[in-house]
Amino acid sequence: MNLNLKIWRQKNSQDKGQFMEFHAKDISEDMSFLEMMDVVNEQLIKDGKEPVEFDHDCREGICGACSMVINGNPHGPDKATTTCQLHMRRFKDGDSIVIEPFRAKAFPVIRDLVVDRSAFDRIIEAGGFISASTGNAQDANCLPIAKDHADRAFSAATCIGCGACVAACKNASASLFVSAKIAHLGLLPQGQAERERRALRMVAAMDESGFGGCTNTGACSAACPKEIGQENIAMMNRDFMRSSAKNRD
Repeated sequence: MNLNLKIWRQKNSQDKGQFMEFHAKDISEDMSFLEMMDVVNEQLIKDGKEPVEFDHDCREGICGACSMVINGNPHGPDKATTTCQLHMRRFKDGDSIVIEPFRAKAFPVIRDLVVDRSAFDRIIEAGGFISASTGNAQDANCLPIAKDHADRAFSAATCIGCGACVAACKNASASLFVSAKIAHLGLLPQGQAERERRALRMVAAMDESGFGGCTNTGACSAACPKEIGQENIAMMNRDFMRSSAKNRD
């Protein structure tokens, strides 16, 4: 198939940037979206032009690096799918595809489709861990965990930190990401000692990084490739308010 691509090109964070048109020729429907981008870049290199910069790593839907907005949808039109898992059979010959980076104040563009998502790292550094010494690993049955808690913790732990929730939110909120990390640890026995302090610090780091507030539109969950639920945001808000009340001056 042959496709018309409109790709965002930006030299650096100071550059204004613009959309540029490209033609992808002889694309197989069995290719992944990133393989299609590789074909486009190979042709650009042959023509002596600069290839399009984009992030990728595992290409298995695990790392979350493949952050692109495709025709207005973070990671593309398919539900519960990362960009690297999106296949060209989803498109038709002659289609026009608009490709741009994740848009958020806290995700400044580095070059082309690559954005700086280090704000997520700073949020994790603020409290997304367990610092209490737990000694050697215990047998699994030594720490009883209610099944509903184990299931919810596992579901929250599937978050890959891709940032699609931020790109989809009209406020560029990181609440779904932060709440998933808080819920993952807060629902397990090992995370209880620092549960409230964790919420306080991670929410503060989220605000300091310039992310917007959550207004419960649900766009974050709809765009999430791992289908993280909004119930985690409710848990984060409860933990944050409880911790705030206890730590008033």
